[in-house]
Amino acid sequence: MLKRSFITLTLASLLAAASFAVAQNGDQQAPPPPAGGEGHGHRRFDPEQRADMLTKHLKLTSDQHAKVLDILKSEQSQMESLRSDTSVAQEDRRSKMMDIHKASSDQIRGLLDANQQKKWDEMQSRREQWQGHHGDMGAPPPPPSDSQQK
Repeated sequence: MLKRSFITLTLASLLAAASFAVAQNGDQQAPPPPAGGEGHGHRRFDPEQRADMLTKHLKLTSDQHAKVLDILKSEQSQMESLRSDTSVAQEDRRSKMMDIHKASSDQIRGLLDANQQKKWDEMQSRREQWQGHHGDMGAPPPPPSDSQQK
């Protein structure tokens, strides 16, 4: 259940970023997101919740949790800055968002022990497979099979 939730959260955050990029395509002066980070998709995917979910799923230590939280907060800040930069073309924005996400993912992976890295890699692989099969990101991810939960 946690794996499915993590995948859903990750994909939904990407969906929110993609939705914003699509909206920017037609209107270069989109209104700013609501104050307090409660815009579409932002409230559910805050760094604290993501870090808590990873802590449960990967059995992170308190030190790892703190470092992951810092990485996720930095990622969120960078993404918000990029979203608010209307001078960046849609294609460039998407590419930069992917680069930010990849850098954060690599940083998190670097904090993990061998067993945690194996679980992390499996999670990332499932996310990538799901995204490859669901380019429109309209459908929810498939539930993890029994073999994926081990």
